[in-house]
Amino acid sequence: MNKNNNNDKDRITAAPDSAQTVYYDVSQPPFTVHGLLKDEAGYYRLPHDVAAAANDGVKELNLHTAGGRLRFRTDAGRISLRAKLRSVTRMPHFALTGSAGFDLYSDNIYRGTFIPPMDMETDFISELSFGNSDGGIHEITIHFPLYSGAASLEIGLPAGCEIAKSSAYRIQAPVVYYGSSITQGGCASRPGNSYDNILSRLLSCEHINLGFSGSAKGEMCMAEYIAGLKMSAFVLDYDHNAPNPEHLERTHAPFFRTVRNNNPALPIIIMTRPQPNPNSDDLMRRNIVRQTFETAAESGDQNVFFIDGTQMLHAFGGDSGTVDNTHPNDLGFYCIAKALEPILKSALQKQDMRSFSFS
Repeated sequence: MNKNNNNDKDRITAAPDSAQTVYYDVSQPPFTVHGLLKDEAGYYRLPHDVAAAANDGVKELNLHTAGGRLRFRTDAGRISLRAKLRSVTRMPHFALTGSAGFDLYSDNIYRGTFIPPMDMETDFISELSFGNSDGGIHEITIHFPLYSGAASLEIGLPAGCEIAKSSAYRIQAPVVYYGSSITQGGCASRPGNSYDNILSRLLSCEHINLGFSGSAKGEMCMAEYIAGLKMSAFVLDYDHNAPNPEHLERTHAPFFRTVRNNNPALPIIIMTRPQPNPNSDDLMRRNIVRQTFETAAESGDQNVFFIDGTQMLHAFGGDSGTVDNTHPNDLGFYCIAKALEPILKSALQKQDMRSFSFS
């Protein structure tokens, strides 16, 4: 590949004598990968020693690329993707496009999904043509799979097209999400529809997804790791994975305090599970989580917020918002994102809206 005449290291042009499609390793500039770490084996979400210290589930799911995004700018109207996955997650209630596919957005407009074949093992190639009628350079975001891991990723672009580094997010310190399978993105039909990815596009904010399906149990090692991150906001949402209400009561407030003690002015949003028809266990858990918020607020904490998950889905879809009365479908994830959007936006703007009502 040849550099442009301006010698700008963040802008390149595919060599005109290359093959029709030129492939690039996205770990190299001007491409940028967000929300993920990388070593020689591939992409992951948090340091391996922290994941192993939490539990075996977190250790395994750490290799899933939920929240990962590839960003760059190009004048291409056709993009190819060549991916090698560590593994492929298949579930009867979860579309393969969500668990193992990649989503393409151009200037925040959804252009299509790189769809993996049903019989794939680890490798697949896919191409999307979406045109570029104005011939200009556009912002590209590609969302990584939610429930599979990427060992490597290459992007193919037509020879002669321009490639440049993406513009910065408006909010560059990440919003960090810690929680259950819902936080990880199960069961969105495609990665761009998980609620954290929706919010990233709505608010132009960097983010890190630390959702671990069935495995986010409020371990202190996770609290200490998160407390040490540079963040713009933190969303705490793991009550689904607490084995019982007693466990939740033992761990929730200490988890919150650990993050708060190291980040006294950080906006922290405490959420409960999005269950529109709560049973007694759901309500008990909600009240435990609410107590963490109320205790902090009564002590003078002006940067703690609470969202009652039992009201989230009623704003649009009610019990039409899940695939199994637990995991959101795309409508459910949209409801969660729209519930979080005003309070997160206000928190990031340092406005006082500490408890949000949907009534």
